[in-house]
Amino acid sequence: MDCDLLRAEMPGRHIEWHAAIGSTMAEASRLAASGALSGTVVGAEEQTAGQGRRGRAWHSEPGSGLYVSVILRHQFTPATLPVVTLALGLAVSGAILQATDLACDLRWPNDVLLPSKKSEGKCAGILTLLEGSAIIAGVGINVNHSQFPAELSGIATSLRMASGRVHSRERLLLELLPSIDRYCALLETGGPEPILKMFASASSYVSGRRVRVDQAGSTLLGVTAGLSDSGFLILRDDNGRNNLIVAGGVRPCS
Repeated sequence: MDCDLLRAEMPGRHIEWHAAIGSTMAEASRLAASGALSGTVVGAEEQTAGQGRRGRAWHSEPGSGLYVSVILRHQFTPATLPVVTLALGLAVSGAILQATDLACDLRWPNDVLLPSKKSEGKCAGILTLLEGSAIIAGVGINVNHSQFPAELSGIATSLRMASGRVHSRERLLLELLPSIDRYCALLETGGPEPILKMFASASSYVSGRRVRVDQAGSTLLGVTAGLSDSGFLILRDDNGRNNLIVAGGVRPCS
């Protein structure tokens, strides 16, 4: 990563870059607790203990992806956190489109997908957590991966695999950080409604999609029926009941 270029293009933004680190989110949380400014970025060429959603690990191939965490200090309450995650999904999708011309789909709550001839693959994921008054936004994007471990090969993809060409991680990050700023500012000034509408428009999963939702100890089947005002997914099950999905893995099904 050409950090000199990044700092020249974004003067005033603190960027901390590591050759290898356990988790960018853990380091960003430490910096936030010590008072680091909003917009501070922690990135790495490789994560040895990258964090995914629901306690999973994030595959962080050295030098191939964009593994960053950003400290956000906005007038958000803890109840806003689900909508912040949706705003970050829009920011990541928009940055990928601007940097690569690849149009992504968004799967509630935090998956960024790219279609292929056979199916769709996850190219990016988002994780948010609170650290005092700050939100730590963790973003992992599979940029120039040419393959994945066997356990991920059927569900993951990269920008390179989807487009057939190598992409600049610097350009992607230069698009991503202002995109995060814009969507967070919109949420702060306009409230959740604009973000909810934009996410619903950008996602094929929010309404009218038959899915299964894997939760702890159970699986729900049904058709998605929009988002709640708090940013949770509404699932209409086969008995016609609406279920509010607060957490769970959403996957397509017939």
